[in-house]
Amino acid sequence: MTAKSDVTLEHFYIFNGTYAKKEGEEENKILYYYPTKTDIDTKIRNIGLSEAIIKFTESFNPGQPCDYCHTHKTRQVYYQPEPNFWMVMVVGIPYVWKVKDGNKYMEYQNDKVSSTVCQAVLKQAYAMFRLFMGSFSTILSEPDCGSITLLKYKLDHFYSWYLLSLNLNNSNIVDIFQGLLFLPLDKTTLLRVQCFMNLIEAMFSQVKYTAFVYNDQLVWSGLEPEDMQVVYHYLVTRLLPAHLEKELYGGSVPRQSPSPFTSSHYGKFVTGPASIHEPSGTVPKVFINYNTKPVSLYLIVYRSLSATICLFVDGKSSLVMDFFKSLDTFLGPQLTTLVSAVAEQCSKHTSPAAELYPKYVYFNKLNLAYKSTIHSDNRRCSNVLVTSEVLRVMTDINNDMDRLQNAGEIVIKTMSDFWVVGKLSNLRKFFVVIQVKSSTLIEVEDEVKRICDEELKGIFFQ
Repeated sequence: MTAKSDVTLEHFYIFNGTYAKKEGEEENKILYYYPTKTDIDTKIRNIGLSEAIIKFTESFNPGQPCDYCHTHKTRQVYYQPEPNFWMVMVVGIPYVWKVKDGNKYMEYQNDKVSSTVCQAVLKQAYAMFRLFMGSFSTILSEPDCGSITLLKYKLDHFYSWYLLSLNLNNSNIVDIFQGLLFLPLDKTTLLRVQCFMNLIEAMFSQVKYTAFVYNDQLVWSGLEPEDMQVVYHYLVTRLLPAHLEKELYGGSVPRQSPSPFTSSHYGKFVTGPASIHEPSGTVPKVFINYNTKPVSLYLIVYRSLSATICLFVDGKSSLVMDFFKSLDTFLGPQLTTLVSAVAEQCSKHTSPAAELYPKYVYFNKLNLAYKSTIHSDNRRCSNVLVTSEVLRVMTDINNDMDRLQNAGEIVIKTMSDFWVVGKLSNLRKFFVVIQVKSSTLIEVEDEVKRICDEELKGIFFQ
């Protein structure tokens, strides 16, 4: 028996039905389609089918858009990020070959694909596009050059590389939460970090917001949590891993080498000039503050040892080399000293080996705080310390929690003797995985209570 174990991305498309007002204009509604080499008839047919499903389901639940559609071989996920704009992702269901009466046949494994996780991945795809390109309506309203052609160009430019990096097979409950992994520090060290970030904004008037990350853990942020959520995801899953890989494997600047601008510290720009001789470094623009009025800012990322500083600079500023030199001169020495203080605090709370940890996931919807001991890192990789079955059970429990009010608990025992407990209390969710054979429900409850008391230290109330 051979298995096709991977979940695959079959189609991904964005359309606006109002752009095709007459019969024969169906092609006009297509804004982006993947795979790009798909023939036009197939594109029109698939989008037409999605429109039909969306309109048909509206008759059953007016005002509530269609979320997903299950078929035997695919899972179709729908998302309406802005009025009249629809994003659709069609996911291929993995299958296994089986033999019955001497005949081979395919058995599709629908339980291996979570519609909730797929929809979270689709929403991430939009949030990431909006961060770097702006919303669809913002692009269309750009003075002088805003048009559907420009929107199509930006969609193609962004998703042509973004979709290639999707890893649907390793997506799980972490993608649903998109939480922020905070670094707990003592009051004195946290105050030092906060004062340092405030000093940066006072010294450089172009800097509107700042954020401080240490070892992929957020220490301080001046952004709204929803904006920082997307920026943080970009940092820990894409920008910083790519930067470290470049340094470790043939990069022009060896890891922990002196600054390209001076030899007095180890700071360097991740986005910005690579050295004093390369003033044309890449500095991306990001769009934030959609809850009020979206603004465009430059994102300058500066790193020293294990600390990363994000500077959100006024998009109208002129990023000349003197500005980067001043930043490097100010940030490098002070950041190096500050990192030592943060590292010293972290060393006082050394953690046991990951396999010795009680296995749990915690998420607070109020401040987007997240903590997990079943994921060995925060980069959505395959480094998971529980089985895929347990991850699916946790996702199912999370879906059922939406039916609860302010508090509740769900307990499930799997066929492989895992106990999975999900607790809800005032928008805070806590999932515990316990594998002890012959355990009773009372023993499991006592163990969950003990883990709450020891690991969360009063954060999660019983």
